[in-house]
Amino acid sequence: MTDKTNSKLILITGATGKVGTAFIERLLEEERYSSYRIRALCHNRLLEETDRLEVVKGTIADREVAAAAVSGVSHILHLATCKETPEDIMDVTVKGLFWILEEARASKAFKQLILLGGDAGMGHFFYPHPVPVTEEQGHSAYPGCYALSKVLEEVLVEQYCIQYDLNACCLRAPWIMEKDDFRYTLTFSREVFGGPRWCDLVEPEEAADYERAGTIPVLCNPEGEPIYRNFVHVNDLVGAILLALDNPAAAQETFNICMNEPVHYRKAADYLGETRDLDSVDIPTEFHSTWLDNSKARFLLGWCPDYNLERLIDEAWDYKRAKDDPRKIWYPG
Repeated sequence: MTDKTNSKLILITGATGKVGTAFIERLLEEERYSSYRIRALCHNRLLEETDRLEVVKGTIADREVAAAAVSGVSHILHLATCKETPEDIMDVTVKGLFWILEEARASKAFKQLILLGGDAGMGHFFYPHPVPVTEEQGHSAYPGCYALSKVLEEVLVEQYCIQYDLNACCLRAPWIMEKDDFRYTLTFSREVFGGPRWCDLVEPEEAADYERAGTIPVLCNPEGEPIYRNFVHVNDLVGAILLALDNPAAAQETFNICMNEPVHYRKAADYLGETRDLDSVDIPTEFHSTWLDNSKARFLLGWCPDYNLERLIDEAWDYKRAKDDPRKIWYPG
């Protein structure tokens, strides 16, 4: 049994999502984090309680739920978010985070908040980026409410650091991969994970042929040149979160958490051609290359991603799902 008098209590919002479940599993299994207990804030899905994991049910958009969730916690890992759902997004990502921050700054037990940000707030591949994107670059949300919400989250946390000297940091991640996710980002099937939706960018007959053959789409810019796009594996992201936990170097900082080199779609297609004998086809779009620079996280946190292009591809294509492990899309990407 855990000695609760000497333990740290970390609140995880969005605890049942891809990052939350991976983080909880790793925190509970590694001995060096044995002093941490977890309070999981669950909304639509529930976790099973244990001696080190308790569950609070509800939405952070409700101030009473947020207050109960934050009460007595020493650390907060804020993962809860919405995608393109205008009817929910401001209540959860703005008002909900505001209630969390209000409770945290008034709490004597509170020590640190870690926000999971996103490169959506930097416009990722919607806008041209002539140089690598560092943490110093200004926000530039692409059209839609999700990207706007990621900007507002970062600004809220930044201002609480200024207003109240809050100990908080932001880990800014691009598209998060696990299991066979990356394979499903490169399919002409209607089961494609996220965007672009390749089957809508070619004629229906072509899409059907490409799907049957396993043809790999090569994302190109308006000039027809293959582009770079940023990804991160969930295991690398969880590693960065753990390194930021109770780390003085993380205080009031923002970090890009991504692969050392973004995925170049032509290189990915060539590798799949060499290793899986798959053909590819160039798909011109309105999108542009973007390269997140992760050197700040490597320097200040001592973090280094384990996944490169080849490992990302090999694990995704080699992954075999068990019958009791159906493919789940937590969000459309």
